[in-house]
Amino acid sequence: QVQLVESGGGLVHTGGSLRLSCAASERTFSSYAMGWFRQAPGKEREFVACINRSGGSMYYADSVKGRFTISRDNDKNMVYLQMNSLKPDDTAVYYCASRRTYYRSTYSSTPAKSHSEYDYWGQGTQVTVSS
Repeated sequence: QVQLVESGGGLVHTGGSLRLSCAASERTFSSYAMGWFRQAPGKEREFVACINRSGGSMYYADSVKGRFTISRDNDKNMVYLQMNSLKPDDTAVYYCASRRTYYRSTYSSTPAKSHSEYDYWGQGTQVTVSS
């Protein structure tokens, strides 16, 4: 079982930056695709970004494209989310998650973007952007 622990959340003003980190316990971390999701109060959990096992392919939600960057370090069992130009709408609890494959299925070229497609989850870290 993969254990994931997020960190790096906090309070930031509009336009500011934060870097979220997610530490994975799994020795075979490089065998898992990773994703970041977020959930604001009263809203459903939504996809933010995902990255494949090698770190060579990334996919972003339209709402964060050009502002957020997902990356990973397989030697350190870490995945990151660099968030720039933050807006109040980015306020949410951010979760990292893992699954075995980047694409939805063997025959799909679409990255997995639904929270139901991910197998392991961290406890989340709060990000609050003040206006």
